[in-house]
Amino acid sequence: MFSGIIEEFATVVAIKKDRDNIDFTLTCSFTNELKIDQSVAHNGVCLTVVAIDGNNYVVTAMKETLDRSNLGLLHVGDKVNVERSMLMNGRLDGHIVQGHVDMTATCTAKSDANGSSYFTFEYPYDAEMARHGYFTVDKGSVTVNGVSLTVCNPTKSSFQVAIIPYTMEHTNFQDINVGTVVNIEFDILGKYIARLSQL
Repeated sequence: MFSGIIEEFATVVAIKKDRDNIDFTLTCSFTNELKIDQSVAHNGVCLTVVAIDGNNYVVTAMKETLDRSNLGLLHVGDKVNVERSMLMNGRLDGHIVQGHVDMTATCTAKSDANGSSYFTFEYPYDAEMARHGYFTVDKGSVTVNGVSLTVCNPTKSSFQVAIIPYTMEHTNFQDINVGTVVNIEFDILGKYIARLSQL
């Protein structure tokens, strides 16, 4: 379980394909605090630490994860938003994030908001998925590359978010431009409500 409040970004230092899996080696400031089997969200994807070597650690993404996320598009040197799992004795500063990415979306617009920035993302609309809660609502929550954000101007296949300077500086939103593919996780509460309404 995560909150969508990014701790920092890790840098990809190696990528190794192992049949349908990919092993990613990354480095970040808290590598020395990690343990084998620990869950860490990478661009919003919950992955398990499988090895630690000095300042580097390794996580493995399987085919299902690669099919639903942007992790397969990563290259050595890319920045990845990282968040360790939520402590249950603290405040929930973002929203409930599972680390189970639903799909990818593409940035279709980026504009200045007099100090902050607006990003518009579009994703493939699927009526059946929408019936099960895979959609956004105005002022609702959405996770983009692991960042907990508030939705603006949603349509059935797009939404907008506003990014403040702090978030821009401390996450890989600084590298997102028109055409960039991001991971999105829709709000789990919306999914449960949608499911209950069908019973």
